[in-house]
Amino acid sequence: MSQTIAVITPAWNAQDTIVTTVQSVLDQTYQDWQLWLIADDDVDYAAFLAQAGIADARIRHLSSGGVGLGASRTRNVALEQIEAPYAAILDADDRLKPTKLERAVAGLAEHAIVTTALDVMTDRFEHLRFVGNGTDRVLTPGTHKAVSLSMDSMLVWDRRRADGRYDPTMSNMTDLEFLLQLYRTTPTSLHLGTPLHDYIKRSSSMSNGANVAAGMIRSKQEILRRLETGYYGLPAKEVDGVAAFLRISLEAEALYGDALAAQPGLLFEDHLEPMLAARP
Repeated sequence: MSQTIAVITPAWNAQDTIVTTVQSVLDQTYQDWQLWLIADDDVDYAAFLAQAGIADARIRHLSSGGVGLGASRTRNVALEQIEAPYAAILDADDRLKPTKLERAVAGLAEHAIVTTALDVMTDRFEHLRFVGNGTDRVLTPGTHKAVSLSMDSMLVWDRRRADGRYDPTMSNMTDLEFLLQLYRTTPTSLHLGTPLHDYIKRSSSMSNGANVAAGMIRSKQEILRRLETGYYGLPAKEVDGVAAFLRISLEAEALYGDALAAQPGLLFEDHLEPMLAARP
């Protein structure tokens, strides 16, 4: 039975980072992968990578069909075409640790969804903090965010047991919204507490820019509304768990501006984490 993982990477103005990102896939200890690289900017990334000495038949080059359509629509282009049983998300400025896919495939033997801890970094790959690190554990929708408090782009999933599409109407929090779709058909996920994914924290999201904050708030409110109206079909206990996280996260959004002014450089995760820990 095939155990191929389709790694989905949308690319928009990614020339500064894409070589490093692709190289992290080439360097995987698990080699049964396809990399679906979808250009959302009309760049010929096949030619661009060739100039860097990268040409591999497992890399599939596609176009989003436009320019600047956004990561959600671009990811969906691949999701409508891939036939591999497993899929993973990798943004064009992030990296996989060398054993990420190997460990994920092992987890997929018993679980339809595998998530991993994140090594959060600046765009110069300087370590900021870990998210979700600790012991490996089985999580439910309602407990996932208590462990992985932000940035849910580290997903690997079995498309035969859990399926979904990214929502292009949402400006932010699309990874969490997608994860909740996957949870519709599988009650649990496996979380690997080893940081196996390098997540780049952009300066705009570290500075609480007005547009970023407003988009985050709207998206969190919309996911909360969907949860409370039964959109994801989750049991009440699981809805309560995710909803409690979102309410605290919305409180944190309202307080973050003042906290950042008092402590320049404060990560939102460092601001949010003690608020989550203090909840009953």
